[in-house]
Amino acid sequence: METTTAIAALAALAQDTRLATFRLLVQHEPDGMAAGEIAHQIAVPQNTMSAHLATLTRAGLINAERRSRSIIYRADLGRLRTLMLFLVKDCCQGSSDLCGPLIAELAPCA
Repeated sequence: METTTAIAALAALAQDTRLATFRLLVQHEPDGMAAGEIAHQIAVPQNTMSAHLATLTRAGLINAERRSRSIIYRADLGRLRTLMLFLVKDCCQGSSDLCGPLIAELAPCA
C-alpha cells in the first residue's frame, strides 16, 4: 500500500460517523447492510449518511452493490488487512517478542 492511499483511508476513518459506520459494516460481514439501515443504526439522516458512505467508498474501505432497489454496503476486509499490515510493517524492527502480542491479537480476526 502506498502512503497516500493509507492516508486517504485513515482520513476517512478520522470522523465519528464514518468510523462508527465502518465498524458497523465490519460487524455485518459478509452480508453487508442497506444504506437506509446503516443510517437508522447510526442515527443520522439518510442524505448525511450518503455523503459519509461516499467518502468511505472513495477511500476504498467499503464497496457498494445494488440489490433490487437497495444499495448494500460491505466493508472491504482485504483493504482493511492491507492497511493494518501497512501500519505494522517493520514493527519493532522485526522483534517478534514485541510484535507477537499484536499479531496474536489480530490473528483470530483472519
